[in-house]
Amino acid sequence: MSKTTLVTGGSRGLGRNTAISVARHGGDVIFTYRSGKDQAQAVVAEIQALGRKAAALQLDTSTASAFPAFVEALRATLTRTFCKDTLDHLVNNAGHGEMADFAATTEAQFDALFNVHVKGVFFLTQALLPVLADGGRIINLSSGLTRVSFPGFSAYSAAKGAVEVLTVYMAKELGSRGITANTVAPGAIETDFLGGAVRDMPDYNKAFAGMTTLGRVGLPDDIGPMVASLLGPDNRWITGQRIEVSGGQTI
Repeated sequence: MSKTTLVTGGSRGLGRNTAISVARHGGDVIFTYRSGKDQAQAVVAEIQALGRKAAALQLDTSTASAFPAFVEALRATLTRTFCKDTLDHLVNNAGHGEMADFAATTEAQFDALFNVHVKGVFFLTQALLPVLADGGRIINLSSGLTRVSFPGFSAYSAAKGAVEVLTVYMAKELGSRGITANTVAPGAIETDFLGGAVRDMPDYNKAFAGMTTLGRVGLPDDIGPMVASLLGPDNRWITGQRIEVSGGQTI
């Protein structure tokens, strides 16, 4: 039976690329979206065109009180569309960025980042444990900015640093079920993150390209296929690791 992967935030950017890459590797995909139902349905159609099963479910990962109802909707979708009752993989990708100097960061900005990137990842994964199959995989998305600093990302990077520590604890505490947990940390990528800053602002793009050993910023196609590969059977012995995928950013 095909493996089934849940990708949060899969309607655009790295999440979309990851969902499609999983399908290209022969997997079925459920993904969440916060808004933009039409965009989500377009991704479903693209995955189905690859011959794989797909479904999109609405979820705001900043609202932990919504997780029990989401799990019930997920169970129903697994039964109806995928003819199974468990997930094989979870990719915690959903997120957003805030760029503000440390001295200017507001409590509201801080809370919004931690609600999605830390609290959301923690409690959604917890809620999904009864649905995640033994021997399953968890991948949490982090950032290259947990290893090197760039002004304006103190709160965002602190949240991602918390996710990296959390991932190690997931790996340790879920290992008895054969579940692995790893962090993937992309460098600067051309997506609509931060309003498309890296993609659309030449000076910003040039600055990050100059920090990168391979001489350019990343593309979604540099990340999604790597995540899909990490979910594959050849990587079953990797757990508790932070894997940076940045083209050699600031080494």
